[in-house]
Amino acid sequence: MPSDDLPGLDLGRLRGLLDSERPGLVHGPLTGRLIEGGRSNLTYAVTDGTSRWVVRRPPLGHVLATAHDMRREHRVISALHPTAVPVPRPVLLCEDPENGAAPGAPFYVMEFVPGTPYRTAEQLAPIGPGRTRDVVLSLVDTLVELHAVEPAEVGLADFGRPEGFLDRQLRRWGKQLDASRNRELAGIDELQAALGRALPRSPAPAIVHGDYRLDNVLIGGEDDRITAILDWEMSTLGDPLTDLGLLVMYSIPLGSPDSPVSTTAEAAGHPSPAELIERYAARSGRDVSQVSWYTAFAWFKLAVILEGIHYRYTLGQTVGAGFDRIGDLVPVFISHGLTTLQEG
Repeated sequence: MPSDDLPGLDLGRLRGLLDSERPGLVHGPLTGRLIEGGRSNLTYAVTDGTSRWVVRRPPLGHVLATAHDMRREHRVISALHPTAVPVPRPVLLCEDPENGAAPGAPFYVMEFVPGTPYRTAEQLAPIGPGRTRDVVLSLVDTLVELHAVEPAEVGLADFGRPEGFLDRQLRRWGKQLDASRNRELAGIDELQAALGRALPRSPAPAIVHGDYRLDNVLIGGEDDRITAILDWEMSTLGDPLTDLGLLVMYSIPLGSPDSPVSTTAEAAGHPSPAELIERYAARSGRDVSQVSWYTAFAWFKLAVILEGIHYRYTLGQTVGAGFDRIGDLVPVFISHGLTTLQEG
């Protein structure tokens, strides 16, 4: 329910800031609701009764500013908004942590974009196999549009360090794994080493989303088009095939009933991984002959993320349902990664 009292966001001070920086934008008292919260960035839907906006700020008590970089998210959607890539229109960036509207943190405001984030096969079931197929294929088409944007032409030439991107990524997730080790995980060191021995030569760098999947886009309108790509906190300049590999990974059924990891891969009408790869190759013109490496890397990356969640669960640092089953999924992801590399 809408409220004028939200954790981490002072709507009265937000109204004052918007009136000062964007005069005439707001036409009444603001109310809002928390859309997403917890350890990730906090997301609020805010309205004056006529118009709606979304506010993003780091989690309460966050530690790593680089992991919750509001300026980075605001910068990339500002750069992409004039392009064919669907992103919300940016409204305001406030980098002053003493701003009062979001105490202790920078934040930004963007337009509210209507649409549905499909997170599970069950949520896709009502739209049927035909529409499901079209929605997932449009996900590929939109990824091609993103990767076709020339970074320098939209002011993002310095948005990342493409040189050595894959090697840094592999080392980064290896360090994350080491920070979460409290049990034996058969095969994970083998997977990491095999990935390191077979590093592909990256194509020309592109703007990489970093977490591109169906539940990070909004689907709306009578034509089921993608109305907005969300959650740009992991975006950078790098190897575009890492986005494709992650999308392919999420399109492979886990074979684990009641998995706490959301996936739409088993939805009726969902295109096969091969279809997604072929469509991306045909529309982008990129060489995808080594996509198995990128998919195996995605399995490794998710295995590390899940092991981190499991590690925090064993320390009593997670709250909510499903965390007790996360640990059992990690070997599944490791096995998929090894099989993907071996089969090529």
